Amino acid sequence: MNDKLHTLFDHIKQLEDEVLVEIRKGQNKFGYEIRENKVHFAQAVSHQHRRLKKSLARYLKESNFFSMVTAPVIWFCVVPVAFMDVVAEIYQFICFPVYGIPKVRRKDYIALDRHHLRYLNSMEKFNCAYCGYVNGLIAYVQEIAGRTEQYWCPIKHAVSLKTRHSRYPHFFDYGDAEQFRQRIEQVRRDFADLKKR
Repeated sequence: MNDKLHTLFDHIKQLEDEVLVEIRKGQNKFGYEIRENKVHFAQAVSHQHRRLKKSLARYLKESNFFSMVTAPVIWFCVVPVAFMDVVAEIYQFICFPVYGIPKVRRKDYIALDRHHLRYLNSMEKFNCAYCGYVNGLIAYVQEIAGRTEQYWCPIKHAVSLKTRHSRYPHFFDYGDAEQFRQRIEQVRRDFADLKKR
């Protein structure tokens, strides 16, 4: 990878870290802290949240008819998603030790913490848990696939991608046959940055 690309990817990582810092500032602004991986709200904030909670009956009454009718279609997707989850776990458990690839930790991608929000009713909590699971699982599987791609085919694409997984910056430039042949074994085993975390 050329120096300019390497610098740009480093800058993107730095910006992502800055975004996380800004997100964490919400802990002060919205009156919560995380202790032992659990969210704790100040008592006054919890009281305010309970006051703002919409009853389930009111929530259903005010819901868009078409949203209610299509919701089961969304929920049905949990079947293939759960299957994908099981397959990804089995795949990673069997293949990653053989390839020498560090395993992806689920907890780094799947967060189910919105049920602590007392201003959500049971339906909203269910929907938030569902979305957190599905979107987290997709990110988790993308990371598993990215690490696999680094092992088997670490070459950037010629076309521009809308998003890239975390391993993409380690890939060879498209068309750089010389570097690919000289360094493929080195790159396919280069997960040192993951081991530092």
